[in-house]
Amino acid sequence: MAIDVMTAMGLNERAWAIADSMAARAAELRIAVQTLPSGARVLDAGIEVRGGYGAGVALAELCMGGLGYISFNELEIGGTPYPGVQVYTDHPAIAHMASQYAGWAISVGKYFAMGSGPLRAHVRVEKELFEKLGYAETAARGVLVLEGRTIPTDEVVAFVAEKSGLAPSSITFAIAPTASIAGGTQVVARILETGLHKMEVLGFDVRRVVSGIGTAPLPTLAKNDLRAIGRTNDCILYGGRASFVIDATDDELADLAARLPASASYDYGTPFYETFKRYDGDFYKIDKLLFSPAEVWLTSSTTGRTFHGGLLNAEVLRRSLLEE
Repeated sequence: MAIDVMTAMGLNERAWAIADSMAARAAELRIAVQTLPSGARVLDAGIEVRGGYGAGVALAELCMGGLGYISFNELEIGGTPYPGVQVYTDHPAIAHMASQYAGWAISVGKYFAMGSGPLRAHVRVEKELFEKLGYAETAARGVLVLEGRTIPTDEVVAFVAEKSGLAPSSITFAIAPTASIAGGTQVVARILETGLHKMEVLGFDVRRVVSGIGTAPLPTLAKNDLRAIGRTNDCILYGGRASFVIDATDDELADLAARLPASASYDYGTPFYETFKRYDGDFYKIDKLLFSPAEVWLTSSTTGRTFHGGLLNAEVLRRSLLEE
């Protein structure tokens, strides 16, 4: 089956333009812009400032290298209306797996954060993944998005600069904690990315995914990052819906629709925070097949047939978002 050639899309230049726009609208977005002694630019969307929904949308756009589009809408789940996000792209493998996926571990001394965004496609630390994608780009400047509570230090900048071969002044970092409005928004905007990543784990070639559109409820603001991680995951695992157009046969999509949703995992069924506690806080003990949308709709680009899998789980979602 034919696969589109992965043309370089200039993800970092697209993201740099978004970052420039964020900096110009800093007061409006309630973000802080600073230049570290090394020369690197940092966009703080929730650590020392309040941030907000606008900043969350901009962070998500940065993560997708400007190839994904986001809007807010109202979702009805189990008869209850929830504010939510809608995300779509016509370049799923590039926008989500080559850019948005948090696949680069930034570990320098005591500093640790997972890196998302288009700089990953330039550095390609995740060699095996990028070989599968067949995607690479050479950037003159790059953007990296971090989920955390600590502004990157100059030691972190030096590490990223060395790995990327870029001057610190040619690197923009954007960061927000999970327990912030912006942080929560950019995480649930990963509704399509979780579906693509689950496909990759299942051995399906994500380059065959033509287009995608998905929705997920926005998380209520949590009192700490651990609770926020629970809520943002639950918004996808129990409230997220993803639709994909795929170059695949009916038999392939029937099988994929059964295996792709979160409900196919043995760890499905309780709020993520409770699951995390059950494994004594060891994230890697959780079934990796859990991390996917609650519900999927898969349409064959060749036959036009659509296959459905999974379900929205209003009960678990409500427990998670309204917990005390």
